[in-house]
Amino acid sequence: MAFRRWAQSFANGSVAARLERLNARHPWSHNDHFHSWILANLPERRRSALDVGCGRGELLAALAPHFAGVHGADADAAMRAEATRRCSGHDNVAVREGDWTDSPGPFDLVTMIAVLHHLDVANALRDVRRLLAPNGKFLAVGLAVPRNLRDHAWDVASAVTNPIIGYVKHPWPSPSGKQPAPFPVRDPTQTFDELRTLVDTVMPGAKMRHQLGFRHTIAWTNPG
Repeated sequence: MAFRRWAQSFANGSVAARLERLNARHPWSHNDHFHSWILANLPERRRSALDVGCGRGELLAALAPHFAGVHGADADAAMRAEATRRCSGHDNVAVREGDWTDSPGPFDLVTMIAVLHHLDVANALRDVRRLLAPNGKFLAVGLAVPRNLRDHAWDVASAVTNPIIGYVKHPWPSPSGKQPAPFPVRDPTQTFDELRTLVDTVMPGAKMRHQLGFRHTIAWTNPG
């Protein structure tokens, strides 16, 4: 984020403005991009899955063919309604109201995409651990505040590759350009290393990795 603030002021903001126009011509969803990562890392046992902060239900629909039951939870009523509509053709998908921590587990998979920084991280991780079945997996995609040289290097790499990935995904310019996010947005407040300390404490052995697209991933298997 510090790099992005600097880029906005560099050369009176002209470089950032050009990048923004280029990104708007070939927009892509940084969150949906990681659905394939989740699908490539599913647990062996696939009875039930829970997507926390399910949004419009894109991931719920993607998980439906792989699990006997898929549950979605979201604090936003409009998002729940959209997810229910999107998944109306999947009899094994249910979108529930109420606190996700009250979901009827155990689950073989719990997912979060750009959700963890909206929550009390330590408590959320403990709740995930409680809800996971033995050998169940937690797969999360998150955001963090860049702090050190490594963080900023990934920020620079994400900024440089962002229009390239957009062009590969959508080679034809979008007539409507970049659209506002359809879900609540909040900036992260913790750094990658701060998050990793919390993750290591609650979920020893978890794999946490920087990724392009200004994101990181967390993967952990519950040893039971």
